[in-house]
Amino acid sequence: MRHGPLTTSRAGAVVDVTVELAPLPVVGAEFVVGLLGLLAELDTDESVRVVTFRSADPDFFLMHGDVEAILAAPATYDVPLTEPNIAAVTFDRLRRAPYVSIGIIDGAARGGGCEFLSALDLRIGSERVVIGQPEAAMGILPGAGGTVRWSRLLGRAAALELLLTGRDMDATEARAVGWLHAVVATDRLAIEADLLARRIARMPRASIAAIKAVVDASLGAPTDALVVESDALARLMATGAHVEPMQRFLASGGQTRAGEVSGFDRLLDEMVGGVD
Repeated sequence: MRHGPLTTSRAGAVVDVTVELAPLPVVGAEFVVGLLGLLAELDTDESVRVVTFRSADPDFFLMHGDVEAILAAPATYDVPLTEPNIAAVTFDRLRRAPYVSIGIIDGAARGGGCEFLSALDLRIGSERVVIGQPEAAMGILPGAGGTVRWSRLLGRAAALELLLTGRDMDATEARAVGWLHAVVATDRLAIEADLLARRIARMPRASIAAIKAVVDASLGAPTDALVVESDALARLMATGAHVEPMQRFLASGGQTRAGEVSGFDRLLDEMVGGVD
C-alpha cells in the first residue's frame, strides 16, 4: 500500500513503512498528509502490533521542515491557540497508538525530521546518525513536539543547551541520553531492527497498548505542553522575525543536499549573522 511518499509492506503483525521523498526528504504537507492516510489505515487494523519507519534516502531520514514552504505560508496570530498544530497532533498519534512504532535511522534528521522520530516509541540507528533542532537560529522553535519531548527526555538544563545552541548530536551521544535504543553497524541495521520488531510483535496487542498508556500516565501526557509549544510557534512566526534568517539559510545552501551534507554548523552561523 502507498500513502503519498510512504510505502508499506507487511510481515505478520509488523508493518514496515519506507519514506521516499524526492528530490529532497523535507517535512512538509506531502509527508504529513501521507502520514495521516497511513494512520487512518493502521488505526482500523487490530492485527497490527509494530510499525517500523525507514528512509529510502542515502543521506537523510528526513532533513527538516520545508523552509521554503514555511516562508511562503501566511503567519498571523489573533488569539492564543487551544489545540496543537497539525504536525504536532499527527506525530503525537503515534505515541498514543495501540501498537509500537520504531524508527530505523541511517543518516541525518534535523528539525521536523528529528521531531517525527522523537514521537516514535523506539529508535535504532547506525553510527551515521546525526540529529539536531536548529529552529532557534531560524527565529522560531521546534513546533511539532520537539521542545516538549526533548525537555522530557533530557531535563530542563540539558534540553535548553541542545535547543538554544542548535548543535548536532551524533549517534554515540544519542544512545547515551536514551534517544536511540541501540547503535549498530549499517549492514546490521535492518537485521537488528527486524529482530526487535518481531520480538515485540509476539506480545498481545492489549498488553502493548496498556503498557504504553501506563508509562505515559506515569510521565504525564504531553498534550497541554504541545498546545503551549504550538502557540509559542504561532506567536514567533507572526512577528516575521524568522524570515531573514530563513532566507539566509536558503541562500547559503540550506535545504540542498550538498549544503547540508557538507556541514550544518556553517548554515547555523549564517542564520545568526555570523556573530559569536
